[in-house]
Amino acid sequence: MTNFVGCRTLGIADANLNLTFPLLVLYPSRTPGQPETVGPYTLDVALDAPIEPGPFPLVLISHGTGGTPLTHRLLAHFLARHGFVVGLVRHHANHRDDNSWHNTPDNLVARPRHLSLAIDGLLAEFGGALRPNWVALIGHSLGGYTALALAGGQPGTLPHEHTDGTPQPIPVVADARVQALVLLAPATVWYRAAKALRNVRVPILLMVGEKDEWTPDFHAQIVLNGVADRQQVQHRVVANAGHYSFFSPFPPGRTGPAFPPSQDPPGFDRMQFQGEMQAEILQFLLEQMALPATE
Repeated sequence: MTNFVGCRTLGIADANLNLTFPLLVLYPSRTPGQPETVGPYTLDVALDAPIEPGPFPLVLISHGTGGTPLTHRLLAHFLARHGFVVGLVRHHANHRDDNSWHNTPDNLVARPRHLSLAIDGLLAEFGGALRPNWVALIGHSLGGYTALALAGGQPGTLPHEHTDGTPQPIPVVADARVQALVLLAPATVWYRAAKALRNVRVPILLMVGEKDEWTPDFHAQIVLNGVADRQQVQHRVVANAGHYSFFSPFPPGRTGPAFPPSQDPPGFDRMQFQGEMQAEILQFLLEQMALPATE
């Protein structure tokens, strides 16, 4: 385990759409950190510090619709302390400050492609400090859709997402560098068609909340019944957890019934679960890194 975590923000360009989206990166560093303001939160990091010599595995985290990557900041910091370079993508026009692409085909196409562009950007930024052909994706809610698409899923639109009301294939391109997925309360209805997930052949850790009000059990069943090899899926139902229980805890000033992402089912201890979840995800990733890469 490394002692310190570096932090920097990259701008990732999408030349086709003439836009740039931010990518927050946490990574192992030998520079001591200090409490720094990152968005509305505080993290113990060394801003723009040099990265330790690698090569380190890369993990990208994809947030849910209308969300923010910082809801996964503690998981990202934990993984960086344990030898991973972690990129937190803010998905264009589908985040807290601009959600204009919500429920649009443009969003479903751009999300996975932007993860690929983020991988390219990180390889360019950190060079030999990264393992070039081993990337894991962590996706919460719509981030789960995004991760599955990049791992070979072939999604299709829902009727209300297309102008004439008929489902259409969503043009996404798989990225062979993706070698493992962690799906947290994933949204998967775009993969209901037969064989939509048959080309997903990487190991998956699938964690869902027992009391999830947004992505209930049938979303997990789509993954379990759809992938090429169900034995590659480690499936856990987290007792008493809700949809937002996978988020980092919010500061007291932002915690209350008026802010649903801060809330859990009665009796659920989000802070305690954070430790459990972090350890479980780390163990899963370390196990996959020890296996031969998929073709």
